[in-house]
This record gives sequence, structure tokens and C-alpha cells, in this order.
Amino acid sequence: MKKALFTVLALLTGYVAAIAQTGQAPEGFDQLNTSIAHGKLDTVTYDSKTVGVKRHAVVYLPPNYNKQKKYPVLYLLHGIGGDEFEWLNQGRPERIMDNLYAQKKVKDMIVVLPNGRAMENDRATGDIMAKDKVAAFANFERDLLDDLIPFIEKQYPVISNRESRALAGLSMGGGQSLNFGLGNLGKFAWIGGFSSAPNTKMPDQLLPNHTTAKDQIKLLWISCGDEDRLLGISERTRDYMIEHKVPHIFYKEPGKHDFKVWKNDLYLFSQLLFVKK
Repeated sequence: MKKALFTVLALLTGYVAAIAQTGQAPEGFDQLNTSIAHGKLDTVTYDSKTVGVKRHAVVYLPPNYNKQKKYPVLYLLHGIGGDEFEWLNQGRPERIMDNLYAQKKVKDMIVVLPNGRAMENDRATGDIMAKDKVAAFANFERDLLDDLIPFIEKQYPVISNRESRALAGLSMGGGQSLNFGLGNLGKFAWIGGFSSAPNTKMPDQLLPNHTTAKDQIKLLWISCGDEDRLLGISERTRDYMIEHKVPHIFYKEPGKHDFKVWKNDLYLFSQLLFVKK
């Protein structure tokens, strides 16, 4: 049986506790449990000044959601072949989160599933590697910061500060999360890259001012399957963080470039969010 490789740069004592959390999720963690409380899924439409059209996202509200309470938010991004429904169709994050809430393993939070392809026709059809579609993933940075986040913070009772925003994603969305999260530490304090794709910037471009970043990052999670051909991208990011003593978690887990890995990542990553260290 393969053994996952877990390393943590524990410059902050809170990261040590993460060791106990890391491993493979238990059987049934992503299955529907009819005996527990369930969250709610909203499909929302927002005006994107960045793209010039109305765009869509899915919002997961936790069980026992209360409009009188304020919540932190996780923005969870899809891959190059997906859209705002990819996680729902293949990753079932609502089931993962419902089960974690029932076990009291996560903090209350809202999860937003956007479409990270910021262009007029944002469907994953035709040549998904076409230049304009790839460029639209970079364009999503402005759509996220200028359009989607302000919409969410107007429509839902959320805490509007960097300490209460997390950004994570798989593959292309993992690259976006590292690029946009580390590039906007005034907006995000919790960042996760799951099997990040080649759109991920080189480490010195991701985090040129690593000295300042050390005080701003609450959690930097980098993970990838040990049989994933993109593993080197995560490893080069990890190596840079080690060299510059930037606190982070690196998790090389059993698996390839697929949802078996990413569901496990979400299960582990979400338990570390919005926890006071």
C-alpha cells in the first residue's frame, strides 16, 4: 500500500496540528447521508463588468444557515475542462461538507463555485485549449476580485476581510488559486492548490516578496497525486517555499490527476480553514 508523503514547514505552531489531519479520507466521506442535516445550493447570476455579460456561480450554504450570522467564504475553482458545475457533478463538495459538519470537523462557511473561464461564451465546449479560452482563465482574476466577490458580499451575510476569504481549486483552478491568491494577499489569507496546472506562475513570480507574505498567509496548501504528470509544478512551488521559509503544507498523496485526489484534498483542506492558530 502506497504511503502518502506529508511535509510541513512548521514556522507557526498552528501548522503542527495539521499533521494529524492529513491522510486519506475515511470511507463514505463523499456519500449522501440522509440521517444528517444538509446544506443548500443556490445558483446565482451576477453582472460581470470584466466580461460585459451576466455570469453564473453556485453557492453552498451550510446546514443551519442563518441570515443573522456572518460567515467566511471559500471560493472553490474547477479545472480547464469544467465550469461552475464540475465540482458538483464529479466532486460532490456538498456531501463532503455536510458530512464534515455532522462530525463537527469544519468551521461554518459558505462555499462559492464560480466559472473560472471569464469570457462571453464560458462553456467548456469545442477546443478547451484554444488561446482565447486559456486567456479567459487569467482574465478571471479581475472578474473574481471586481465582480463576483462584491456580489457575494452584497447578497450573503459574509465577513468581508482577507482573514475570512479562502481560495482553492483543482488543476487549472489550482494554478489560478496560487496565482490570484498569492498575488492578492490583501484579499485572501487561506490558499490551496490541488494538482496545480502549467498555468501556475514560476515561484519567484508567485511570491516575489516572500518576507512580507510570511506574516499574511494563514494557510498555504500545496498537494498533488504521486502518479500525476504535473507533480513537478507543485514540487517546484514547495521547494521555493522551503528555501524562503514560507509556512506551508505540502502533501504528496496516492493518486493521479483525478477527482479521487481532489475530493480527498477538499476533505482535508476544508478542516484547516478559518481556524485560529
